[in-house]
Amino acid sequence: MSPELISILVLAVVFVIATTRSINMGALAFAAAFAVGTLVADLDADGIFAGFPGDLFVVLVGVTYLFAIARSNGTTDWLVHASVRLVRGRVALIPWVMFALTGALTAIGAVSPAAVAIVAPIALSFAARYGISPLLMGAMVVHGAQGGGFSPISIYGSIVNGIVEREKLPGNEVTLFLASLIVNLVIAAVVFVACGGLRLWRQGSVTEGDEGALKGRGELRDQPQPTGTGTTTDPGTHPSPTTTATATREATPAPTSSLPLTPPRIATLLSLVALVVAVLVLDLDAGLTAITLAVVLSAIWPDDSRKAVGEIAWPTVLLICGVLTYVGVLDEMGTITWAGEGVGGIGVPLLAAVLLCYIGAIVSAFASSVGIMGALIPLAVPFLAQGEIGAVGMVAALAVSATVVDVSPFSTNGALVLAAAPDVDRERFFRQLMVYGGIVVAVVPAVVWLLLVVPGWG
Repeated sequence: MSPELISILVLAVVFVIATTRSINMGALAFAAAFAVGTLVADLDADGIFAGFPGDLFVVLVGVTYLFAIARSNGTTDWLVHASVRLVRGRVALIPWVMFALTGALTAIGAVSPAAVAIVAPIALSFAARYGISPLLMGAMVVHGAQGGGFSPISIYGSIVNGIVEREKLPGNEVTLFLASLIVNLVIAAVVFVACGGLRLWRQGSVTEGDEGALKGRGELRDQPQPTGTGTTTDPGTHPSPTTTATATREATPAPTSSLPLTPPRIATLLSLVALVVAVLVLDLDAGLTAITLAVVLSAIWPDDSRKAVGEIAWPTVLLICGVLTYVGVLDEMGTITWAGEGVGGIGVPLLAAVLLCYIGAIVSAFASSVGIMGALIPLAVPFLAQGEIGAVGMVAALAVSATVVDVSPFSTNGALVLAAAPDVDRERFFRQLMVYGGIVVAVVPAVVWLLLVVPGWG
């Protein structure tokens, strides 16, 4: 058995054990990285740690730390009420506002995880306040970010168009942008309907004083979940390792009047604005900036911030960093390249195209979307040169397949959504994101292949 195949089988075993034994998958993945890296790939500790996502670790810790402070001093509550006033009480509009906001941020040049890191904590705080499905709100944020992610001036768009030009392939920037925007918009609409969006429309408008009553009567709390995501946790069992302190906190009662802007809240709002400017304008690291701002707030108002460190999503950090470290071992030993080259050597272009779309989706659910696109588009060059497959459609299909799956809890965007959700059963939310991500991986590559590749666009 080849080392590459062994590494894939070990990954499958990690999933099975974590699912059946309720062990933190990240801890298992670290152990698997050590075993496979040492015994199969002949890597030393430095080679194994090369795959540790240090940047993502800092982003997860920094952003959840800053927004834990924002929750403790009431800033997120103030933002939620401001959002309600902005849409005149139409709660059903808020998910679409978040979709449009993250889409606009990525379209004008924000890195997708940075946009999600900024918007997701606010969006999910709103979801917690009004009993909206966190899966709905998280999906709207991530799909919004990916919907705008391939504009001609965006990071993803510039990278993919640069690869196309370097490989001397025909390209169409507008087609690439519209393909991603339309696919993510359609998916967002489906999720909106499936997760209770129509019920939100039927509720009409709410005022700042009546959302507590609505939530208490269950009119906004019990949103239906998509088929396959409604897993439950037995209340008689011990909490899962992925459950954090925020999952056990009682929700803050809805106020009956507008919240005042106290000095700590004003400072926190200014910190959030500073985070946006630092990331989007000054191109500073989101995680390091967030930690710095959180430390400053903690130093000035220690009482509001005392419990914030404990509310950092540590189990989520362990889970994500462990899995991505193992994926780094797979990359280091050539497993990902081995799988891609095996598919590229298939003599049937259409079959090779759909398999490459699936490889892009599956791997991107655990690894860098940009890195996967950079590896798969060149692999498609040989059969694109035969003229049987349209290059424009193929590139768009690969790009969409490799990014739409970022709702997976193992991707950067999905991990940020999981970490940012307050007052949720994180074990249940993790399973929902994992199942939903699996559905997207299973369905979307085939659909975009059928719509973009089979007709031979480009």
